[in-house]
Parts: sequence; structure tokens; C-alpha cells
Amino acid sequence: MSAVDDLFGREAELSIISRFLRSVREHGGALLVRGESGIGKSALLSATAAFAALDGLRVLRAAGSEFEADVSYSFLNQLLLSLRAEVRQLPSSSRDALTIALGFGPGPTPAPPLIGDAVLTLLTRVAEHAPVLLIVDDVQWVDRASAAVLGLVAQRAADRPVGVVAAATTGTQNPLDRCGLTEVTVRPLTPDSSARLVDARLPTLPAQARQRLLDLAQGNPLALIELPVTLSGDDHEPDGRPDVVPLSERLQAVFAQRIASLPDATRRLLLLLTFEGSGDARVLGGMADLTALAPAERAELVRVHEDSGRVVFRHPLIRSAIVAMSTHEERRTAHLTAAGGLSTDPERRSRHLAVAASGPDEVVSGHLDEAAHRVLRQGDSQAAIATLIRAAELSATPGDRARRLAEAAYIGAEAGGSADATTLLTDAAATSPGTAGSLHAAAAAALLMINGDGDVHTAHRLLAGAIEAGDHGWRADDPALEEAMHTMVLLSWYAGTAEHWAVFRRAMERLTPHPPDVLSVLSRTFPDPVRTGADARADLEALISRLSEETDLTRIMRIGTASVYLDRLGDNREYSWLLIGQGREGGAPRLQLSALMHLCLDDFLTGRWEESEELAHEAQKLCSTSGLTFLNWYFLYNRAIVAAGRGRPGEAFELADEITHWALPRGVAGAVAIAHHPRALAAAAEGDFEAAFLHASAVSPPGVLAPYVPISTWVMFDLVEAALRTGRTAEARAHGDAMRSVGVAELSWRMRLIQHGVDALVLDTDEADAQLEETLADEQSARWVFEASRIRLAFAEKVRRRKDFARARTHLLAAHAGFDAMGAEPWLARTVVELRATGYRPVIAEQQPGDLTAQELEIARLAAGGLTNKQIAERLYLSHRTVGAHLYRIFPKLGVSSRAGLRDALSAHGPEDPGA
Repeated sequence: MSAVDDLFGREAELSIISRFLRSVREHGGALLVRGESGIGKSALLSATAAFAALDGLRVLRAAGSEFEADVSYSFLNQLLLSLRAEVRQLPSSSRDALTIALGFGPGPTPAPPLIGDAVLTLLTRVAEHAPVLLIVDDVQWVDRASAAVLGLVAQRAADRPVGVVAAATTGTQNPLDRCGLTEVTVRPLTPDSSARLVDARLPTLPAQARQRLLDLAQGNPLALIELPVTLSGDDHEPDGRPDVVPLSERLQAVFAQRIASLPDATRRLLLLLTFEGSGDARVLGGMADLTALAPAERAELVRVHEDSGRVVFRHPLIRSAIVAMSTHEERRTAHLTAAGGLSTDPERRSRHLAVAASGPDEVVSGHLDEAAHRVLRQGDSQAAIATLIRAAELSATPGDRARRLAEAAYIGAEAGGSADATTLLTDAAATSPGTAGSLHAAAAAALLMINGDGDVHTAHRLLAGAIEAGDHGWRADDPALEEAMHTMVLLSWYAGTAEHWAVFRRAMERLTPHPPDVLSVLSRTFPDPVRTGADARADLEALISRLSEETDLTRIMRIGTASVYLDRLGDNREYSWLLIGQGREGGAPRLQLSALMHLCLDDFLTGRWEESEELAHEAQKLCSTSGLTFLNWYFLYNRAIVAAGRGRPGEAFELADEITHWALPRGVAGAVAIAHHPRALAAAAEGDFEAAFLHASAVSPPGVLAPYVPISTWVMFDLVEAALRTGRTAEARAHGDAMRSVGVAELSWRMRLIQHGVDALVLDTDEADAQLEETLADEQSARWVFEASRIRLAFAEKVRRRKDFARARTHLLAAHAGFDAMGAEPWLARTVVELRATGYRPVIAEQQPGDLTAQELEIARLAAGGLTNKQIAERLYLSHRTVGAHLYRIFPKLGVSSRAGLRDALSAHGPEDPGA
């Protein structure tokens, strides 16, 4: 009997799957099958595999395992094991990445992007011979590292002849939930289909037992197949109890009855199979005698795939029942046996040994300690905490136990688990009272303090004291000391005074033989970039150039932070999205939030304002759900500067005030200063240059670029423009002089653009004007669309007053395009006024077709010209989702129902050039 013949009442689902398989051969794709436990998802996957094989597709099957969910890339190993020969034929970079990740060879775990790209390369090559279909059961139990790769494959499958069909249990989260896949929901069988299944399987079942089976199963196919064993005689009846027990418990009881009848050797082998997780018969064969598996096969508890040699349970509940029916000693023996067969996989081996340990064991504890740091580098903070806690439990001395608990507390505090981190910190202190002053404990306490109601100054003193008194010999390779120094950077930036930074710098000078590379760069680019940032440019460039090789996600995040004030966030975008993707799939929220900060800032500076606002709202929700509330103000700031730029001053001031109200009682001077930026911007947008000058001056006075206030570089142009607008010419010139004296233009191209813009306004010389226009003409200036547009507008206003109308128009038209693309309405309006003053026809027509906004009109014209949403998004610095949303509103305004009607609708309203 084939897998398809075994199905009843699944005609609709099979039809969808058949159509999907036909599409895979043409362009790939992904499909998610969702349903309750036992509802028949696995049977549908078997049918899918049968259809695909008949159609000539290469089928790769694997299943997630709840017992392997913490073992990185265990699922990927299972899925790609049969392609080992193909892996060897890949280019060296892809081959090496997969060889290490899949456990085929030694070496440090490659960066997740390398692994994901390597898998796509492998599948694409295999698909050159025949389309490839990945069939994934129990996707909700796929380990996090493999889940990130699987999500990437599912999202990009449409670009190649690769298909993914995955099954997930209803009510569980899985890595494909956010991929926007087509879903097939598998529902209980209808009474008619249930009856046909029972009649086909059990044609001689008495009518009374048949009806009882149908009543109990309630359309669940697995129950219809499994429950007849318990209904064959009165001994197995449920003693007349009311039918209130959930079906899953009834099935688990059924499995338990069947397991109890197996020989002891078979039960022990099934327990080993449960804990081992991969189901690879070759691995299991090195641990136990597989002949004992035969009774379980005959009882239909497991099946062996002849092609792959994998042993799989017919339902996950069987595994649960096996574990529930075993004794402590049987479970311990199974874990020891599994550990003995995993000598080449130290991480999994240490986990089995840890479960089996009956008392302190420093060797096992040390292995767990190492495993915790490996998974932490991969961004899985929760797995690292759990592993460190188990390592602490097995520690041989109170000092080692306390040290590991304190480190777990630090990771928890940094990741957002305030309550758990506090408990761990208390346990560490109780275990070894001297631990309270350890570096991890002090750093954890400091983070908990600023995440609560504590003030930054106390947190800074606490950590500084621990660093000064620590027994670390000032060795730069001490991980605890390095983490403490990175926390000190955060606290010093929050405090924002020379005194706090002096403590940090004294500690940096004592590190031997020299500070770690990322910390060294960060210490020069972040605290006071106008004085020390240029010196670090080459070192930062070296770090950025090696980002693709990075495997430590925390280092990736910190390199992004080091890039902020040297305007290199654009080089980090790909890796920021990687961190965000991992966070969305259950990874470390702290890394995700840092990446969101970096993208929001870069989005603002480069005109992607829609995306900046979207990501800021996402981040605020994450701050709340993850417990990292002290990071919320960053995203209030991101929202505030966009609101200011788009002419929503009330919102901008309200958000800025929220930052100030949070920061003042906690002594977070850095946030208090930064809150003036959106206020200055909002005031300038309204034309209130007196208020704009006061707010910009509150960040850094005229003629001064205040030390340890890096945000002062972001309000330089605001201050100079507002000073000139309010008759403060001397103050404007003084600020331009201060900028030149510290070499602001050496920090980045954006800083050069701002410097030359200020010089053109305050020096008022032909040389300064020419220098600005040369800088604006360079394509590098186009990236900084907001600053470039503002500088063009201010410069054009100056040359227009000289009656140089043609020169002014050139800059005004370019500024108009920039402001229009961003939706910077206040500056757009000023630009239109200036264009009129030059005698130029208004760029924004008095009547737009269908009452479209300027941005909607531009999107409509580009779409009518044949550009895709993605191409329009790139041209206008928007997200493709935003373009889609605009088109959704544009169609009814123009009275059309598709892109095809846009050209006619627009042509009916006159020429496309509103300024012709």
C-alpha cells in the first residue's frame, strides 16, 4: 500500500501539494503544513515525498527533535547527511563552512551567514541535476542555528528549483512562521472520512467498538489507527469514565501500554534513540545492538528509512511515553551510552554527561562551560545561561559554582532576564560571599541597576570598583575583564562626563599586552569621536573588512556600535539584518535590539524613514517583552527625529520629553543631551530658529564641540543654520572654526559634507562655495540624502539672494527630489517657495492626479514606468512594503485596479514633469 493510498479525506490538501510540486520544478517555493498532533501531517509529508520521487525530484527528509533543540546544526546535519559527497565538491569557502557546521570536520564554527550561503550554494548545485525538495517534519523542534538556515532557504527558494515542505504542530512557534509561506491547515477528518479509514483498516471491527473508536478519535487519524488496540477487549476499556481526558493523553496511555510489552533490551534501545536524537543507524550501531529494534518495528512504534538508514518514531508522543516509563537509572545509563558514542562531538557529549552526572564533576562542568561560550558566540543567550547553570551545579568548589552562576547572571542581565538574573546573582553570593565583587557579578548588578530605577553613577562606581580590585592581572585576554570593560563603555556613555570616561581610560591603559581589537576601536570612535575617531579609521576598516568571517555575534554587534560616529553603519547593514533575523527566530534580544538601533540610525541618515519608523516600533515592543526597558529611549529618539523631519513637531517634542523624563532621575546625561536633537530639528522644521538654536546649543555651545558628547557632531549644521537665521553670525563662524580645528571632516564623508556646507555658509567665499559644490557632486554625498538636501537648500537660499537664480535652481531641484523621496514635508515646502522666488514653476503641482500626495505621485509614475516595488523602494529610499502600501492607496484614488491602468490614469491628468 502506498503513502497516498493510506490517506482518506485529504483530497484538498493533496491537490494543493500536487500543484506546489509542479511549481517547484519551475521556480521553487515553500509550503507550511500545520495541524494538531496526530492529525496526519507526517502522512501528508510521506505522500509528498512519494509524489516528488515519481516526478523526478531529489527528496531530502529530516525531522526536528525536542531533545536536540539545543544542539546547534543537529537538524542540518540530519537533513544534508546524504549530500556529503556533494559538499566535498563545493568551493572551498562553502565546503569548509558546511564541513565544520555539520560536524564532518574540526574547526571553529563559521559565521551564520557563511553557513546559510553555503547551504543555498549546495542546494542550487544539486538542483542543477534535478529539482530538490526538502521535507521537514516537526519544524517547531528544529535547533535555533539550523532554524535560521532553514528560514533563509524557505525565503529564497523561489529563486531556484528548490522546494521546502515543512510540518508544524498547531500552537507552537517555528522558524517559518514569519516567512510568509503558503499554509495548508490539516483539520480533523470528517465523520465520513474517519469511517472509511476505519473500515479500510479494520473491516471486521464490531459495530459497537467501531462507533466507540469514532467517538473517541474525533477525526484524529493517529487515534483511529492506534486506539483499536485498546478497544479489542473489555480489559482495555476506560472503566466507564466520562470522556474528558484530552486526546493526547489518551494516545500517550496507548503508547505506554504498547511499550510495556516490549523486551527490556528494546525499551532501552528506544530510550537511547530518544536521547541520541539524530536517529542515524550508523551512529546508534556504535552504541548498541540494533537487532533489538525489531520488536519496536513490528509494533509500529518506529520505522527505518531504507534510503537514509534513519530510525524515526511514528509520533513524538511515543518518545514522551518512553521517557515517562523509564527509571532514573535507565535514563542515566542511556545518556552515558550516548555520550560514549559521541567522542567527536564534545558539545553533545558534555550535555549527555551532564544529565547523567550524579554529583560534582569538574571535568564535565568544564566541558559545559566551554559549550556555553560556544552557543553564546552563536547568539543563543538562553542556551548559554542554562548550560552555565548546569555547569555550576556540577562544579567541584563553591568558588567555581559562584563564578559560573555570576556569569549566567551577567548574560541574563544583558539579555533582559532581570528576575532570573537577580536570582542567579543572589545564589552566587550565597554560594561564595566573596563573589559579590567579581567582575561578572558587578557587571550584572550594574546592568540590573540601570534597567530598574537605579542611577548610572552608582552602577558606574560599583563596576569600576570591581575592575580596580579584581584578581585579573589586567590581562586583556581575560573574558570577564573584557566584558566588564564593554559594560563600562555603556555606563560611561550614559553618564557622559569626563570624570566617568577618565576611569575607563585609566583601566584601558593598564590592559596588557594591549586592549582587545574591538574594544580598542570602540574606545576611540564612540566616547569622543571628534578628537580620537580619525585615528581609529584604519583599525575600524580592518574590522569591517573581516565581518564576513566573524562567528561571534556579539563582536558583530560591537563592531556596529564602533561604526556609529564614523558613519560606517551602512557597511554593517547586512550583518545587522542577520542579528535581527536571528532575534526574530528566538535568538538573543539584546543583539537584535542593538542591530535595530544601528539600522534605525542608518535609515534616518540615508532617507529610509518609513523603515526607520517601522523598526523603531518593533524594537519598542521587543524592549517591553524582553525586559530590556532601559534601551527603550533609543527608539523614542529614532521615532522623534523622523517625526521632526516629517513635520510632526508635537510628536517629536513629546517623544523627546519622554526621553528626558526617563533619563534625568537616573543620571543618564547622554540621553538628556541627545533628546535636544529632535527638538532642534522640529523647531527648524517649523521655522522657529530661535528655539532650534537654543536646543542645538544645549548639546554643545557655539564654538565648542563638547568632549564626550558625540551627538554634538549631529547637530552642527542645525546650530550654524539657526545661528545665521537669528543674526548670530559670530556664533556661527565660531562653530565653523571649532569644527575645522578638530578636523571634523576627517571622520567620514558625511562629516566632510557638513563641514563644507557650514564653511560655504559662514565663510562666504568663492573657494568655500566651490569646495561645497565639488563635495555635493561626488556620488558619496548622495547617500546622505537628508544632510545633502538641507545643505543644498540653505546654500541655494544664499546664492538666490545674490540673484544667481540658475545656480540656486540646480541645488533646489536636487533638494526637492531628496525631500520628496523622504516625505520631509516642511523642507519640501521651503524648497518650493525658494523655487518660486527664482522664477521657476512650482515643482509640486497645485492639483495632483486623484489628490495624490507628492510621494504617491512619484511612486505611481515609477510603477507606471514598469519599475518593480523593490526598484522603486531603492530609488526612493523606502522599504518595498511601504511602496506596496502606497500603491494600495493609490489605485482607488486614480480609479484603477492594477498597475496596468496607472499610465493611462496619469496621462489623463497632464504631463509628467510638474516643473516643466
